[in-house]
Amino acid sequence: MLYINGEWKQSKSGSTSDIYNPATGELIGSVASGGGEETFEAIEAAKHAFITWRRLPGPERGKYLSKVASIMREKQDEIAETITLEMGKPLTDAKGEVIGAINYVEWYAEEAKRIYGDILPASHPDKQLLVLKQPVGVTAAITPWNFPASMITRKIAPAIAAGCTVVLKPAPATPLSAMKIFECFDAAKLPKGVVNLVMGEAEEIGKVMTESRDVRKLTFTGSTKVGKLLLKNSAETVKKVSMELGGHAPFIVFEDADVDVAVQGVLLTKFKNAGQTCISTNRIYVHEAIAGNFGRKLAEKVAQLKVGNGMESGVDVGPLINSEAVEKVDSHVKDAMTKGGQVLCGGKRVNQHSNFFEATVINFANDEMKIAKEETFGPVAPIFTFQSEEEVVKKANHENYGLAAYCFTNNLGRSYRLMQDLDFGIVGMNDPAPIVAQAPFGGFKESGIGKEGGKSGILEYLEEKFVSVGSLTK
Repeated sequence: MLYINGEWKQSKSGSTSDIYNPATGELIGSVASGGGEETFEAIEAAKHAFITWRRLPGPERGKYLSKVASIMREKQDEIAETITLEMGKPLTDAKGEVIGAINYVEWYAEEAKRIYGDILPASHPDKQLLVLKQPVGVTAAITPWNFPASMITRKIAPAIAAGCTVVLKPAPATPLSAMKIFECFDAAKLPKGVVNLVMGEAEEIGKVMTESRDVRKLTFTGSTKVGKLLLKNSAETVKKVSMELGGHAPFIVFEDADVDVAVQGVLLTKFKNAGQTCISTNRIYVHEAIAGNFGRKLAEKVAQLKVGNGMESGVDVGPLINSEAVEKVDSHVKDAMTKGGQVLCGGKRVNQHSNFFEATVINFANDEMKIAKEETFGPVAPIFTFQSEEEVVKKANHENYGLAAYCFTNNLGRSYRLMQDLDFGIVGMNDPAPIVAQAPFGGFKESGIGKEGGKSGILEYLEEKFVSVGSLTK
């Protein structure tokens, strides 16, 4: 169902969409499918709620968020199971995502108290100069299917902490997870219209969001292609935007690195969520002196990964989200094989009619392969080799993407050089899991605009207002 102005509603047309488990193909539910009319109604509700919500003191907004976090913690197993049924990731990973989603809510419950302005030194004795931080206004949020809980709270929590109101459109593949999150907002008794949920026709909903002059902020996580379209459509009303878009993360292993530690890092960054993350390793660059040993050890570990239904115990790699995703991964592997690649393990679909693809390692990868340039979004790890630091930095810095990069070395000086030279918004230095609620998340170049998470995240929902107060002297 849709959630508009504090009420659960069916779409005005009565239309629904069926949701299927990508692991089994089974129908797991049906949801209301709305469009422009429902989106306009939700924007109106958010616009009305903004009048009073923006004036509520930050600590009071924080109390609402704390209540949401508490309810989510009570329902975390239920939310996690819904995630796994909807998009396939192993249940253990889904539970981890829910904890991450709660962390964002708790973090911004505290940040709501810390929206500071400034008093500036005046250039005239009869003036006082002030900078106020105020909420930007009604926010439209569009979230992806690969992290259907944490991406919602990473956007909504800072928005409402800042004093904004929100209209959210989740991915068509994962509306049930969004509904579970909104059940928590509803149970926390947020004022009507502060948060609203619309689902249905993506183009129609997006069109209303981008064209509405009442929507002053748009936040989106998804593909670079769709992000560019939303940017273009938002230009007419000059909205404030933040976007977390595609990535093509390099994973660099120098000759002085601990090979076993680096292999474990690849397992975490490449095969979690079946490689379906924007910060997933796409290109593994290994120094030629250790490439043979690294490839053997990685293939041995990857071959042991269990591929299967995320609801089953011991599964490491779940299904891809749909058949189109499988086709893309399969095409990248086949392309690599025709251009000199050697499959060390995996390399094919589990069976012809499923959404499962084997966890795969490809040796002798080169720059002519699609996998070297395009985001694969699947469980395929290509190994490239390099000889020098200068060479690998040049190769690692993708011409279009700049979201996340990973580097493993025990050379302290090199670590500091790579921190500076890698042209990415996030760098994991000997760390395959750098994402936490208190840190900024966002990319360079075509990987995004703005930041989410940490103290930076709430600034995306605020505007600075300069006030000059004159006539202070008698």
